[in-house]
Amino acid sequence: MPGLPAADGGVRRAAVLSGPPRPGAGGCAVRFREDNSRELARARAAVAAWRGQNPGGTSEELVAAIGCQFHPDYGVVLRALLFAADRH
Repeated sequence: MPGLPAADGGVRRAAVLSGPPRPGAGGCAVRFREDNSRELARARAAVAAWRGQNPGGTSEELVAAIGCQFHPDYGVVLRALLFAADRH
């Protein structure tokens, strides 16, 4: 196609997940060091208790109700646990 540069077959540095971070890259790491099996078990129990009280509740309602008990970025984990609970 005219106007598009030819692919060089290389891998962009930003796409590589292993290795040191880029100099000057900001932001938080995706993995939480304080995340452990006890925290996951606590989240699983909280989600199950919330689902028992709110059988028709949405994931947004779940995070609004119990998200303050966990790391601010733990919402994605709570949503995943709710999805898993609903599958069973």
